[in-house]
Amino acid sequence: MEKHELFDTIVSSFRQRLSSLPDKPTGKNSHYGMEDAANRAFSVFFTQTPSFLAYQRTMEGNKGKSNAQSLFGVHQIPGDNHIRDFWATVSPDHIFPVFEDILPVLEVQGQLVKFRSIVNSLLVALDGTEYLSSEKIHCPQCSTRTYKSGATHYFHGVVTAVIVCPGQKHLIPLVPEFIVPQDGHDKQDCETAAAKR
Repeated sequence: MEKHELFDTIVSSFRQRLSSLPDKPTGKNSHYGMEDAANRAFSVFFTQTPSFLAYQRTMEGNKGKSNAQSLFGVHQIPGDNHIRDFWATVSPDHIFPVFEDILPVLEVQGQLVKFRSIVNSLLVALDGTEYLSSEKIHCPQCSTRTYKSGATHYFHGVVTAVIVCPGQKHLIPLVPEFIVPQDGHDKQDCETAAAKR
């Protein structure tokens, strides 16, 4: 399978999963489709462009078509605030199957061979990180840190897993594990516990 065919397969899987998203945009966001918003978010990571929207508009002006249109089929490009509004109510569980869909495709096409060790195993690296940090805004899913001053800091955390291999420039992301309060546990969730799940 050629690289562009592999890419098309991955985007197709992503689109198929997006078509089942339950939340539809309303109000000022109603002229953007959920699929366009999701593809736009995915394309930011794919192109690794800091100012994606400005870059796409420049490309469209210069070339008559943007990467968002040609690679992802995005015709109306929502801005950052629209993207955040769209995803605020969508559970990550709706996107996780995309990770699971991609691995078998990579395996069948022989793309995982270069990641395998001499004993045919795969090396998985884990990294924990925090995001959505605030001392005022919080939700039931937040982790907390209390300072000596008595101030409480709220944050969300996640453990990300990726398949890596020495000498390879690329990596393969796996389903992330969010650090969230767990039913039946008195202690706050942590990176170590999330990594074991």
